[in-house]
Amino acid sequence: MDNAPEKPETDAPKPYSVGTAAQKPKSEWRDLASFLVKLALIVFVVRSFIFSPFSIPSESMLPRLLIGDYLFITKWNYGFSRHSLPFSLPLIPGRIFANDPARGDVVVFKAPPANDTDWIKRVIGLPGDTVQMVNGQLILNGKPVPKQQVANFTLPLTPNFTRCQANFQSLDAQGNMVCSIPRFRETLPNGKSYEVLDQGTYPKDNTGVYTVPAGHVFLMGDNRDNSTDSRFSHEDGGIEFVPMENLEGKAVVTFWSTDGSANWFLPWTWFTAARWSRIGEGF
Repeated sequence: MDNAPEKPETDAPKPYSVGTAAQKPKSEWRDLASFLVKLALIVFVVRSFIFSPFSIPSESMLPRLLIGDYLFITKWNYGFSRHSLPFSLPLIPGRIFANDPARGDVVVFKAPPANDTDWIKRVIGLPGDTVQMVNGQLILNGKPVPKQQVANFTLPLTPNFTRCQANFQSLDAQGNMVCSIPRFRETLPNGKSYEVLDQGTYPKDNTGVYTVPAGHVFLMGDNRDNSTDSRFSHEDGGIEFVPMENLEGKAVVTFWSTDGSANWFLPWTWFTAARWSRIGEGF
């Protein structure tokens, strides 16, 4: 019997078994975009509701805060409003989870009337309080706030601190120019104590009586004669009474400080310009 003829071979591909199909290559750009979106969301949530950095732009909070200080503020202390969000995005109506600050808190807020820049001041008056200045003495609810003179505040003149009245300038033991300003300690009725500067007699050392309306706070700088605050009208560049919903957070700790003498092209100056003793200071 003849053998059956062999079947001719064909070039047809053999079917793949389960699990051997080629996987679609992943897109590195798509993965990168996904990572960046997730990172942006995390940063948005943290900055809006937990912590946010803030740099000191002026001398209004001397002696506690210097130009070149960088600090963290906590965002949950007073509740949340549109001003808690980056660029004041109008995503939160009014103020939610609201809590009033305590007298003496150092707060970051959107400055009225424009509500488009961040300022930092100390809470002095709460709703219903009366506030007045008489010969440089703070009067709260009709009673003088205790004010005790302490050692002068002395600070070297640096690129971040240049404005000093001639009568406060002197040379230290090393021959460096320093500024020495009279310093006082105030103690509020709730026991909160802090230091203020008094450079002499200025127009806002004597004021009328301010009565803080509901839903607002009265804020002042510790550098009393170099602070445009709630004592000043909007026409004079001041902030008047600040709505509670403008409060963004409470200052809690300084995480970096520089005297402004660093040069980006000279890396060692990044360290010599640092004011190491100020890092980690709390409020």
